[in-house]
Order: sequence, then C-alpha cells, then structure tokens
Amino acid sequence: MTIKPGDKIPSATLMEMQDGKPTPVNTDNFFAGKKVALFALPGAFTPTCSAKHVPGFVQNYETLKSKGVDAIACVSVNDAFVMGAWGKDQKSDGKVHMLADGNGEFTRALGLEFDASKFGMGKRSQRYSMVVDNGVVKTVNVEEPGAFEVSSAEHMITQLP
Repeated sequence: MTIKPGDKIPSATLMEMQDGKPTPVNTDNFFAGKKVALFALPGAFTPTCSAKHVPGFVQNYETLKSKGVDAIACVSVNDAFVMGAWGKDQKSDGKVHMLADGNGEFTRALGLEFDASKFGMGKRSQRYSMVVDNGVVKTVNVEEPGAFEVSSAEHMITQLP
C-alpha cells in the first residue's frame, strides 16, 4: 500500500554522512516537531536526479524555508558514502540532508519501491516528493515512470501556503 496524506511516516533507520562517517538517522526523530520537504529519486549521480531534481531543492532552499519548511531531505536507495559524495558534488551541504536508504527498507515501507533490475540497478525508489509535518504526510507527489514534473521543488512550493 502506498503512503498517502494523513499517514504517519514509517519508523526506519536511514544513514547520513556526518563528520566523515555514516551516521544513523531515525525517521521518528528526524521528522518530529518540524515540517520537512522530502524528495526521493532512483539513484545518485543519475542524469535527471543530478541535473534537475537535487539542484532544484538546493536552488530553492531559501524559498522553501520562507514557506515554513524546517528541513529538506533527499532519500535514495544508495549507501551513505555515495549519498555523501553526491551531496558534495551537488553543493547541498547545509541545505539538503542526503539520506541513504541502502537496503530500501524505508522505500518499501512507503510502498514506493520499483524494480529497475532490467537496467542493472536492482530495487530502487520511485521519484516522488512529499511534505511531512511532525511525522504526518501532508502531500504526496509520485511521478509517472520517466517523468519529472510533480516531484520538483518548484511544484512543492506551489503546494505550501
């Protein structure tokens, strides 16, 4: 079952590079008491993800903050080392938390996994964005396969008061 507005974000442990080492990030704690702009994508360093998705959230950091967003997080089914390196490449430090869902457990719990095995990528996350307020999903925007429209930072901005 796919997560929908009104649902609570599932409990999971993601990983984030902090001080040069992979550090556990508990979703219950990460989403508690704040409004989070969460977006996910199929993979680090992939074309649309690197050219459009992450840059849009980095570039719109101030606008999202002005709309009441406390934190921005990117999730991908990659390891923390890859996500950390990608974050540096994307100049997202201090703006976007690059959260690794290495085993895809969080992605599966959201009901947003897809099988990219035919592309040699295994199980991955669908491309989506959501606004999460104090652990509760307010909006969910899941892209059609191959599309990049409703999960962009620009679209999310239109959904925030």
